[in-house]
Amino acid sequence: MRLLNSNNPLRLSRRAFLKGSGLAAAGLGASCTSLAPAARPPNIVVIFLDDAGYADFHPFGAPAYETPNVRRLAAEGCRFVNLHVPQAICSASRGALLTGCYPERTGLVGAHGPRARGMDPRWPTVAQVLKPRGYATAVFGKWHIGDQPDTRPPARGFDESCGLMYSNDMWRHHPQSRAFDNFPLQYWENVAVAIDDLSAAQMNTLTQRYTERAVDFIRRKRHQPFFLYVPHSMPHVPLAVSDRFRGASGAGLYGDVMMEIDASVGAIMRALDETGVADNTLVVFTSDNGPWHVYGNHAGRTPFREAKGTGFDGGTRSPCLMRFPGRIPAGGVSDAMLGTIDLLPTFARLAGAALPATPLDGHDVWDLITGRPGAVNPHDYYAFTTGKAFEGLFSGDGRWKPHLPHGYRTLAAAGRDGKPGTYRQERIGLSLFDMAADPHETVNVIDRHPEVAARLRAFAERHRQTFFSPPAASKPAGR
Repeated sequence: MRLLNSNNPLRLSRRAFLKGSGLAAAGLGASCTSLAPAARPPNIVVIFLDDAGYADFHPFGAPAYETPNVRRLAAEGCRFVNLHVPQAICSASRGALLTGCYPERTGLVGAHGPRARGMDPRWPTVAQVLKPRGYATAVFGKWHIGDQPDTRPPARGFDESCGLMYSNDMWRHHPQSRAFDNFPLQYWENVAVAIDDLSAAQMNTLTQRYTERAVDFIRRKRHQPFFLYVPHSMPHVPLAVSDRFRGASGAGLYGDVMMEIDASVGAIMRALDETGVADNTLVVFTSDNGPWHVYGNHAGRTPFREAKGTGFDGGTRSPCLMRFPGRIPAGGVSDAMLGTIDLLPTFARLAGAALPATPLDGHDVWDLITGRPGAVNPHDYYAFTTGKAFEGLFSGDGRWKPHLPHGYRTLAAAGRDGKPGTYRQERIGLSLFDMAADPHETVNVIDRHPEVAARLRAFAERHRQTFFSPPAASKPAGR
């Protein structure tokens, strides 16, 4: 793991990093193993945005609007600049985070629509893993991994829930689309529908509703360990923002939406502070995939190639911040390769919880997160897919990225003010990118590094045989 200065891409020494983090003077290392265990299992808060761009917040980019609460989270925690989702599409990405499994294992790929069954209940969620350790569990936001009684949040380990069962654009009042005219967008509270047909005015209150429920949950559950999952509907189109933030950014509707999300982060952090539980709480802030750039000024920004719905870094690399006072050094920047599939096993370690009996693809990466000396990524590789197509992988250390031959959509013309632009289809052949030298995936170096290419192609073939071989193609992945 390299620890990077946020103002300089040069590598920092461990001594300098710890000194800057205030841990060296206290005689503490950057690993959780050097600290006394907490009196009770830690609280875990995951804030998961929808279609946010990598550069949409000031720790990662320089947008035209302010995000002071996300800045604070970065200053008090660590910025992880190389976290990836295994599939840059809504349902698949959410299922991977909650189960620690590749979409091709669970069969939850792409984006599921209204009334979809979603993910097979035999794959346990983070909430189901943590509950035996006494955790209170809640999800407030966009669920999108199942819209049937056995796949909604109450059946998947969550004590409390509210929000949408699928995406906010699957809505009969959508200003630009008539694709879902026959499906009212329902707002759920626990096991019942609270609003049967969400109006435009009610859509504008979603971020506020999720935030208020999250703050209330923290205050009520402060005396027991809790897992709080806040998968925001924003900034997925159609963009919606409360009256308080409309016009506040001076940077258009997208800026207003991001300022409201930033305020939500601030409200959650204040609730942790005011209830006295912040020091025993891990906060994770990230996004389900990259921006949907075909929407132009209603989409986020990424410095990487392509965007949502592709296996390029513009789709799979998400901004990530983690804060855990005394465990994760403050003010750090890490380029350690991480995947959202690693969160479930990492949370299980922190909670002292048993791992599921079903197969996992993620690994415990807590030593990488905390910067433990000598820590290495336990993965041989991370695979990435789009829908049911296996497109390539990363080496476990994040340096090398081979693409298998595949087609992909690229931006032809950007839309504006909520109306999408257009795509054109492109194709990439067998390629190898050195992500350390070429993070934008522009120079194919497969002929320069034949030994690296051969090793990674062997991993790709192993993955293909496990999940995509012809005998498995006739049955759901993972069975």
